[in-house]
Amino acid sequence: MLLNEKPMEHTASDEAMRTMFAARKAVFVDLLKWDVPVLAGQYEVDQFDTPHANYIILAEPDGNHLGSARLLPTTRPHILDSFYADLCREAPPRAPDIAEITRFCLDRRLCAAERRQVRDSLVTALVTYALQNGITAYTAIASMPWFRKIMTFGWDCKALGMPREIDGKPTVALRIEITLETPELLRDAGIYSVCVPHNGFIMA
Repeated sequence: MLLNEKPMEHTASDEAMRTMFAARKAVFVDLLKWDVPVLAGQYEVDQFDTPHANYIILAEPDGNHLGSARLLPTTRPHILDSFYADLCREAPPRAPDIAEITRFCLDRRLCAAERRQVRDSLVTALVTYALQNGITAYTAIASMPWFRKIMTFGWDCKALGMPREIDGKPTVALRIEITLETPELLRDAGIYSVCVPHNGFIMA
């Protein structure tokens, strides 16, 4: 499903998916040194990249990756409940209207100003998608520095439990409430983006 007004060609959509998996490898494996599967030495693909996953991808007209995020249904096995349930004071949230944000990825090629623009557009896309598809909350896992940054975006975000060290880094589970007021909260925080870089959002 395309959220921009000018749908990309199918080949560009395929290229956006390919470059997304390559960008995930560059960020999460090469840069952050995560111990996660790599396909053909080029693509970061794990057991949650199934037909049940949705993707938001910001891409150039030729499909070249700028930024992306993966959404997992919480009614099926997902990262928080499968591996990090102990980050939650209570059971990890599960409901048809709650999705888990994973693999939030900004392309390593971007300069600082471009990263900020793509980040804001990706956050805006997550809220837009939620409001269009009946999602009332997102869950996620984040390192403490990233969690503190997420808290400044203006939306209603809270920790689901106390942080604990994962791979030597304090990490927390979080929940983000999505309501009709969320876009205005993002605007007040200077996050909401009315400008979609290049070819916009793709859902696959």
